[in-house]
Amino acid sequence: MNAGTVVLKVGQAVLAPLIALAFAVVVTSVIVSVAGSSVSEFWEVMLEPPSKRSWVNILNQTSMLFLAGMAAAIAFRMNLFNIGIEGQYLLASYCAAVVAGAALLPGKLNVAAAVVVAMVVGAVWAGIAGVLKVTRGVSEVISTIMLNAIALTLVGWLLNQYGDSAGQGRRTTPIPESSRLDGFSFFGYFAQADGRVWTLSFVAIVVGVVLAVVINRTRFGFDLRATGSNDEAAVASGVGIKKMVVVAMLLSGGVAGLIWLPAFFGDGYYYGTPFQSNLGFTGLAVALLGRNRPIGVAVGALLFAWLSVQANPLQLFADISPSIVQVTQGVVVLAVVAAYEVVRRFGVAQEQRSIRKALQRTGRLEEGAAT
Repeated sequence: MNAGTVVLKVGQAVLAPLIALAFAVVVTSVIVSVAGSSVSEFWEVMLEPPSKRSWVNILNQTSMLFLAGMAAAIAFRMNLFNIGIEGQYLLASYCAAVVAGAALLPGKLNVAAAVVVAMVVGAVWAGIAGVLKVTRGVSEVISTIMLNAIALTLVGWLLNQYGDSAGQGRRTTPIPESSRLDGFSFFGYFAQADGRVWTLSFVAIVVGVVLAVVINRTRFGFDLRATGSNDEAAVASGVGIKKMVVVAMLLSGGVAGLIWLPAFFGDGYYYGTPFQSNLGFTGLAVALLGRNRPIGVAVGALLFAWLSVQANPLQLFADISPSIVQVTQGVVVLAVVAAYEVVRRFGVAQEQRSIRKALQRTGRLEEGAAT
């Protein structure tokens, strides 16, 4: 690969996000203006440097959105659509909360047990869709959507039957003090009053590094990428498609099971009102935004977390509904997908022109040699 090709590829990788960002800014500004609000006040609030407390919230949200995005990205790389991440982490979070609340093991061993349970439950719930696809030909989109509804109903029933009373609702048994993780403050950069970054946020970093190595540096990762790109070619090279489908769904569900655990052990302590829903659906958008690559997913998770946290004071300081940020997030995803496709086609056209020029030069040299 020559220097010109490298520059072209880097330019394409940078150009698409810039086009998408500019488009999202313009569309959001138009929507805010049509709604009768001040565009300048909207962007002034959104671009205000976050306080230390806001930075803590952004980092904490980023860790959960990154896990959700990587769960979706694993399936996407296999050309599968795991729409069931929401149900997988919901059921996994409930089961982990029950195990941790029972305190069958002392101290931090209780945390480890809950993490294992969450991964197993998430993997099994996603694996059901994988098995249905390879044995009965059921689309994973349909099966995972149905499994989302089943998980929500099942957890609601279990809470009503076996949960503890908590005001107007129900909850699992709170975990003991010895199993709670206080978090950290970046060597004193954040004061106690600013909150703490959840300890299990480090799980997101570990997951990102491990998956990057597995997908890009192992035979399994090669088989996964090959099957997602061209299943016929993968079969010809000896890859078991059905096995890869089930394994990919199991791996995706296992990562999905971890999504809420940083918040659970950081400041939730039980499954109930503290549970944060819709992270699974947001993770699908984050994966698309990050092009299913760990670094890209991390950037997408940070952007979505930034938008969510910065939207909180919109109603107070600019009299604008924070829900407008959801529109911004949707526009960003659609713009990124469209921009990458435009840039990709531009790159293909450039390569084709280069090949034609090279062939023409070769033809002229051959004619000159024959003469």
